[in-house]
Amino acid sequence: MRSRFSPLAATLVLSAAAAPLAAQEAVETGALTSKNIVETAAAAGSFNTLAAALKQAGLIETLSGEGPFTVFAPTDEAFAKLPKAELDALLADKEQLTKVLTYHVVPGKITAADLETRAGSKGYLKAKTVEGSELKIRLADGKVRVGKEGASVVQADVDASNGVIHVIDQVILPSK
Repeated sequence: MRSRFSPLAATLVLSAAAAPLAAQEAVETGALTSKNIVETAAAAGSFNTLAAALKQAGLIETLSGEGPFTVFAPTDEAFAKLPKAELDALLADKEQLTKVLTYHVVPGKITAADLETRAGSKGYLKAKTVEGSELKIRLADGKVRVGKEGASVVQADVDASNGVIHVIDQVILPSK
């Protein structure tokens, strides 16, 4: 029986639009795998808001640690989709910011191939986040979707020395 995730290889290719060309080439050639998750994201140049939020929440050291971690990383454009007042309030509330950011992180390394294997006939899997909630990861409309918002993975399997990054197009929020 053919898995529902068999189109993953075609739909989760690295996207040049998601990172500057130099960083993208380094990702494709594996040159960034000696860098940790934070360093890899910084090299891509499209995660400035995420980097500032991680610093504000005191999570840089954690995500630079041993891991492994799977990070669903919203781009600057994803953060820009939040209303400015909501983003400002989030950045000002360290406890809530930490909750939101750790909801984007799953202990262990989950690659696109792992999704296909682990999802099975259900077509989705649930992963417990560092925040403590379960995060639903599923295939819908030919794309991998994450969280109740249905954020799309726009770039998958960006390897880092301490895990993997999947670039997403929305900030995902834990249940209140």
